[in-house]
Amino acid sequence: MKKMKWAFVGLALSVGANASFASEWCDSGKTIKFAGLNWESGMLLTVVMQDILKEGYGCKVDSLPGNSIAMENALSTNDIQVFSEEWVGRSRVWNRAAAAGKVIGVGSPVKGAVEGWYVPRYVVEGDASRGIKASAPDLKNIADLAKYASVFRDQEEPSKGRFYNCPAGWTCETENTKMLKDYGLSASYTNFRSGTGPALDAAVLSSYKRKQPILFYYWSPTALLGRIDVIKLAEKPGVDKNISIKVGLSKTFHDEAPELVDVLSKVNIPIELLNSYLAQMTTTHIKAPALAKVFLKEKPELWTKWVSASAAEKIQNSL
Repeated sequence: MKKMKWAFVGLALSVGANASFASEWCDSGKTIKFAGLNWESGMLLTVVMQDILKEGYGCKVDSLPGNSIAMENALSTNDIQVFSEEWVGRSRVWNRAAAAGKVIGVGSPVKGAVEGWYVPRYVVEGDASRGIKASAPDLKNIADLAKYASVFRDQEEPSKGRFYNCPAGWTCETENTKMLKDYGLSASYTNFRSGTGPALDAAVLSSYKRKQPILFYYWSPTALLGRIDVIKLAEKPGVDKNISIKVGLSKTFHDEAPELVDVLSKVNIPIELLNSYLAQMTTTHIKAPALAKVFLKEKPELWTKWVSASAAEKIQNSL
């Protein structure tokens, strides 16, 4: 009788231990659908999270392509479950869904992020080593752009300057469009929307190599800002743009998969390290899935803190 009793206790402990490493969501065969983000840091974070859940916890994962606004809407209806890099507070779609209790942000996958309107430093200060004279020496604030439209002349509409906005469909595109109006710049600058993130990168790098002025929106974590010397233009006094990046979750997934939510809430890659990996994407043309494997192989001291010991072993074995 005692042997049977201890055998039962041992079985119960074993089941309890295994339960802490599993998820009913995944055990039931349901797929965890991620937003198919199309910027470098979002792509890398998405694949890292997917690999961890797939290899460590036996989950089925998938990505749905679409712009950030469409994906935030999909998150609010549980058509997708995870948005790996949600810039909380800046999207009306997110704000409405959060207020209605349809989405929840957890963790802090990236800390120290920045965004803003940039110009090459040589536009303001010149660069004697490259034979460049300053073309806008008094340019410090976004409001100053009103008198420098000719410096950033739009070749297709020479009477105006050109502002390189985010691609259409990104949350930042609508915010920047509003800023052009708020700063009284809509009449003097064309609101140029690059087709994709890489197209925006190409425009900036091309102008930089040709020593030409360019006015553009950009953000970090990214590889680009580490490759060129730029100045971020100041906004109006009192504007507070503290950026909080969370892992966006549908309310349904948050409530039904607490074990996995706990894992995702711990994900964090230091921004300097993240920028160095993103630089590899642009200089070596390595794709996000392969780069995620590199990260998991090189930085176990980071990601093993996010997962259970059992999951860590499974992930290591998958590499």
